[in-house]
Amino acid sequence: MKKHIFRWLPWFPPLPAYADLPKMEDPSRGQGDGIMETLQNYGYDIVILMTLGICAVGFLVVANNCIATYSEIQGGRKQWKDLGAMAGVGAILLVITIWLLNQASDIL
Repeated sequence: MKKHIFRWLPWFPPLPAYADLPKMEDPSRGQGDGIMETLQNYGYDIVILMTLGICAVGFLVVANNCIATYSEIQGGRKQWKDLGAMAGVGAILLVITIWLLNQASDIL
């Protein structure tokens, strides 16, 4: 008959775990002189993170449209030039979006 190791584990006394919570990092612009400036600096980081999310969603939309256009090429409803136009215009729109959001982050 097999003995399971789990049967005798509860007999051991529990060992204390010593761990500290990780320290909260300062915002990218620094901690600031007061609480309001520190909160503004954290707000800046949140806005930059949302900007990154907007760019990621834009990339996914362009990629989805290109895949849908490729699917229609396989079905005979569109041509390869339509896929090239979709990819080209999508790339230009992504570059403009990234540039505008970078300009907006400088204003903050």
